[in-house]
Amino acid sequence: MTALSVAVLASSGVGHAVMSGLDSGIERVDPFKDMKNRPEAGRGLNILLAGTDGRDTITEEQRQAYRLGGKPCHCTDTLMLLHLSADHSRVSVVSLPRDSYAMMPPHTDRTSGEEHRPHPVKLNAAYAEGGPELTVRTVEKMTEVKIDHYVEVDFTSFMETVDAVGGVEICTVRRLKDSYTGLDLAPGPHRLDGGQALQYVRSRHLDGTGDLSRMQRQQRFLAALTAEVTGSGVLLNPVRFREVAQSVLGSLRADSGFTTERMLDLGKAMRGFTPASAEFTSVPVQEEAREVPAVGNTLVWKAKEAKRIFGALREDRPLADHDSARSKATVVDVPPEQIRVQVENGTPRQGLGAQADRALRATGFGTSGQAVDAADRATARTTVLYDPRWDRSARTVAAAFPGAEVKAAPGQGGTLRVVLGADFTEVHPVRAEDPPEGATGALRGDEVTCPRPGAAGKA
Repeated sequence: MTALSVAVLASSGVGHAVMSGLDSGIERVDPFKDMKNRPEAGRGLNILLAGTDGRDTITEEQRQAYRLGGKPCHCTDTLMLLHLSADHSRVSVVSLPRDSYAMMPPHTDRTSGEEHRPHPVKLNAAYAEGGPELTVRTVEKMTEVKIDHYVEVDFTSFMETVDAVGGVEICTVRRLKDSYTGLDLAPGPHRLDGGQALQYVRSRHLDGTGDLSRMQRQQRFLAALTAEVTGSGVLLNPVRFREVAQSVLGSLRADSGFTTERMLDLGKAMRGFTPASAEFTSVPVQEEAREVPAVGNTLVWKAKEAKRIFGALREDRPLADHDSARSKATVVDVPPEQIRVQVENGTPRQGLGAQADRALRATGFGTSGQAVDAADRATARTTVLYDPRWDRSARTVAAAFPGAEVKAAPGQGGTLRVVLGADFTEVHPVRAEDPPEGATGALRGDEVTCPRPGAAGKA
């Protein structure tokens, strides 16, 4: 996924002379060989991005440092369907859960030569059984979206790409610690090198959501990489660009039709592309997994929502209407939807409590709906009172009241109290770092990257 974004986006700033000779470094595959009964082509361009778990070329030092010692499954670790709009103004990225329930089309096993009838599998097993060709066939059957190009990267090419651009900055509002990958990031901004970035996008054991939150981090990382490439001097320096492009293009696999000339033409059409030009979502899945004998638990797509997403790609429509106010919201750890708040008016201004209660509900908080008068009606500074057991929730509420005093109130319970003071003017919008589980909306790239210095909504 990173290789493609660099190759396409960065090429917008250079000419054919700089790109010449780079095509020979790309390993070519033929994922469309002998394919029949394919979906009808829609408007725009569709690219399947596959990240594989290849460990063959990693060094022993990398294996130890980044916990890459397990046996490779020779399957896809990541699958993303990328749609470039016909007017080249928008890129829509849809993550396909690797454990999705899939019905494998009839095919010949690429290892044993055995003929297979249709059978249920996890989606990432398509690559293990039939490589890029079977992966493309399976995805097209599930999505009814015709794929125009295929790009594949492995662990090594991923790390080399990130290192080639000088690392990528990501931000997190909570500590990210995964003993399986070795990832350990404190809250705040971090510039990740290739190995650390691989830990970030591979981690599945940070919380109870497993692969679903991992896909969100992968999307966040892709948006951050886009910001890095478009915001750095790489595009303006032909020598620097060629160095980056050689590293990127020399470590990926792609279909023969996706030449560097084709990438260059696309890149030129995408001048002015920024993180805000990209939107990201994942195929929503049902809460209950489907147990498949000899396969295990699989994730079943929500049919109605999935149909809407892939219909938008076929018809070249945005995945969602984006609220510009969202990008101004402060990113918080605990989603406001999980927090209960009681508002108290500590001023003589009539109706101020009800105003704040409505504003809190509008930004997602659960409120009592009935603001009350505080005992002290001459409070100077707005105060957030919380039981120490809900300290993370208190930080979310405090973000909605910049400058408020935060006080522990042992024994208060799970409902937080906000006493409005004379300094209160408005509730500042807040939002969770990740969309609520099961959400079907798309996020823009500028909504998931680190805020610019001085930008509204800085976390």
